[in-house]
Amino acid sequence: MTGHLQADELLMIVSIACYIIGALALLVYFFSREEWLRNLGAPLAIVGCAAQFAQLIVRYELTGIWPLLNLYGSLSLFAAMSVAIFIFFAFRYKAWYAGGFVLAIAGIALAYGVTWNEGTMPPVPSLQSYWAKIHVPIVVSSYAAFLVAFVFSVIYLVKYYAEARIAGQKNLLSQIGSDLVGTAMRLSPEYMVASAALADAGIGSQAVTVRGETPALDAAAAQGNALAQWLASLPTLAQLDVIVYRAVAIGLPLISLGIITGAAWAKEAWGAYWQWDPKETAALATWIVYLAYMHLHTRNAWRGLRTNWVSVLGFAIVVFTYLGVNIWISGLHSYKM
Repeated sequence: MTGHLQADELLMIVSIACYIIGALALLVYFFSREEWLRNLGAPLAIVGCAAQFAQLIVRYELTGIWPLLNLYGSLSLFAAMSVAIFIFFAFRYKAWYAGGFVLAIAGIALAYGVTWNEGTMPPVPSLQSYWAKIHVPIVVSSYAAFLVAFVFSVIYLVKYYAEARIAGQKNLLSQIGSDLVGTAMRLSPEYMVASAALADAGIGSQAVTVRGETPALDAAAAQGNALAQWLASLPTLAQLDVIVYRAVAIGLPLISLGIITGAAWAKEAWGAYWQWDPKETAALATWIVYLAYMHLHTRNAWRGLRTNWVSVLGFAIVVFTYLGVNIWISGLHSYKM
């Protein structure tokens, strides 16, 4: 028994340690692109994730109680599934650059979950159902997929607004350059030298244009702008948008199935499929937002900037649904009891 307890605690410590060190390594890799940092962070992410799943299995074998019936176990699975889904995308799209953010959030969630560890207690009667082994993993996995989508949406928005800012600066400089050239032409031929200099710098009417979705960033990177060079090294906006879309495409069916299984469980436990409990209402709002994301993504006018903002909004609602409702609002799903 003691050995099991020690193994359980050891695996949790290994997971948290791997996430912390891996997050630091991959965060620095995100900014520096030092390959050895990726080669350090990626294995740590895999080991931490495997240790978490092993820890959940050990707890279940030790106690005989399904480990996902409290916030401690739920957040443990959330962290593990978030990292697992990210690892899939990292290998599929060579996306380890985003790993630091996913691991950091997973590590924080796991550490916070530990503070809710109340030991081994038998579940209340409403939780003693086979639905607990179906509904909870599905819903928590959907939240994990939405976390991955959120991280890539934030990266998309950073790159998009950096392009917009640099493009705005270039337009301003171009206008200033045009005004200076016009004034010079009216004053003296000697000032045509200034016009040539502006054109050579890509500021005047002969401004350099680069084909692509972020021409201002590409042009600034070509001129040696370090920040632009770093941003240009990230995947294209289209590639980032595809990753977000596919992560949401994992999460939306899962939360849909989670709402259906939750309704079936509610019927068994409380006699009604739907009672407009705060958790149920918040889950429905989450489902509607991500359903809207999928619909809007089919519209060219909305795909990209707007849908990525919808993804960010959706994850904010996920956090409220997952933690805010359960902790701060009294209801059938409240952990305050």
